[in-house]
Amino acid sequence: MALNLEQPAGRALKRRRGEPAAAPGAARRRRRFSVRPNMLVGAALVGMLVVAGVLAPFIAPYPPDQIQAALRLQPPSFAHPFGTDAFGRDLYSRVLYGARIALYISLLSVLLAAAPGIWLGLLAGYHRGWGDQILSRTMDIWLAFPGLLLAIVLVARLGPSLDTTVIALGVVGMPSFYRVARSGTISARHALYVEAARALGIGHTRILWRHILPNLASPLIVLITLRMGTMLLAAGGLSFIGLGAQPPLPEWGALLATGRDYLDTAWWLAFFPGLAFTLSVTGFNLLGDGLRDVLAPETHGSATG
Repeated sequence: MALNLEQPAGRALKRRRGEPAAAPGAARRRRRFSVRPNMLVGAALVGMLVVAGVLAPFIAPYPPDQIQAALRLQPPSFAHPFGTDAFGRDLYSRVLYGARIALYISLLSVLLAAAPGIWLGLLAGYHRGWGDQILSRTMDIWLAFPGLLLAIVLVARLGPSLDTTVIALGVVGMPSFYRVARSGTISARHALYVEAARALGIGHTRILWRHILPNLASPLIVLITLRMGTMLLAAGGLSFIGLGAQPPLPEWGALLATGRDYLDTAWWLAFFPGLAFTLSVTGFNLLGDGLRDVLAPETHGSATG
């Protein structure tokens, strides 16, 4: 009887001894790739923004700049779901076309910030030395200035327009990408796969692009997603004070600036552009939080810094 009890126990023990290498990994994969509710909501909101921006010429009922003086300041109705503005232009059409501008601002400004910031961070973290010290101190000084204030100074110097807003936001956002890329490269430069690549005679540039950069993809993707919402919000703030996109472009910040003069008589002029702003920025933030939970939970602090 004792032998019969020990044999199943021994087989169970052997199974348990063989499981830890696979079971925890499977559990980690399930946790890693499980769908987060915040990521679903964020992806849905960002998807709405993309669809509105891409399909605006096909789903907008009116041209965004079509003036109809007889229909000025009409409240929301079946013909004009978001009402009309002071020139009789359909606000629903202008908000849809504003989604195209929002995508342009968020994508291009993040690209202008990420491309040089990531490359400089890779070089500084990999080679270290005096170049790293100079770049790091420069980025620290850069970050000492309030981002929005620095963007206002740059736009005021270059002249208010949509393109100068994108350039200014790209310049302001560069240090964040530099810091994430540099810290990740410093951690990876002495990893075994990098040492093996060096031993095989692979060049430094190829090591950076083919070995180190792919391993930094997770925190960088999270940072890019979060920064898109930040860039969109900052661009709206610049347009709200007259330093961003200029009329007649239907940029949401500019629409909000116009609507503030009619809050008592035409509430819809500020409500619907503000709602579009809120949903879009919330979507980027929720999507970034969900991606951070899935891809890089250990970079919670660095991705948002």
